[in-house]
Amino acid sequence: MRVNIIPVKSLHIMTLGALLLLNACATSVGGSGYNATTVTNNVNQALLDAANVKRVVIAHVNLGSPSRRYLQKQEAHVDELLAEKLERAGYEIVPSREFSQRWTNAVSLFGDPVDPTTGRVNARTFTRIVQTVRDQLVDKGGVDAFVFTDLIEKDVYFTTGVSRIARWDGVARKPVTQGPGSGVSMEFNWGAPVKATSIRVVLFNTDLEILFSGVGGVSLNEAVDMRSGTDFVRRREILGNDNHIREGLALAMHPLIEMNNWPGNPD
Repeated sequence: MRVNIIPVKSLHIMTLGALLLLNACATSVGGSGYNATTVTNNVNQALLDAANVKRVVIAHVNLGSPSRRYLQKQEAHVDELLAEKLERAGYEIVPSREFSQRWTNAVSLFGDPVDPTTGRVNARTFTRIVQTVRDQLVDKGGVDAFVFTDLIEKDVYFTTGVSRIARWDGVARKPVTQGPGSGVSMEFNWGAPVKATSIRVVLFNTDLEILFSGVGGVSLNEAVDMRSGTDFVRRREILGNDNHIREGLALAMHPLIEMNNWPGNPD
């Protein structure tokens, strides 16, 4: 699902509810160039200028529904790579425990906003918790903005022809194989959807107004099963390529942090 979040004046309950509903609903290809799937990210330049963001904290929770369980194992590592990128761009990173400890306390007070059975998020409870954490961090001082990173799984498709490539959210990936086997069957259904991961990054000021939101593709979650030669199977190592993660983050953060050879320019 391709997500473009339109900057809004404030994050109130109905706005957050809309964001939550939006969220509920391999080998790299060498070279650079135009990729029509590249997302044009949203920047509220007036709010961004006014915020004068210098110190940010990266939330350990999703803005929307929780990621798939097999993606959650890599969430902390993705946030570490994002923190490195932000630091190189001149931002100071507030330790994530400053957010997570207060989040845990607020959950004890208001209840868990995530239904463990369905994974759905109660927007009203989520908003109350975010506002409580915000109030405590702002009172303490030294935090200019909050960053949420969501790992989103989506269906992508390989192109037809000899060179099969999947393109989504600015990236292009060739199929990968997994397991022993002699080859891919002639009956292999290359038209079937393949699970893939994208990352969404949303930046809020201390008034919980959206300053920036962006999306970037990362990697394929499924590989060609060489044992059967006829199916896609979940990869044993998902989000295991740091170069793919960094590419996804570069796409998701552009133009807040400009990406070299951004593939969204048709020129």
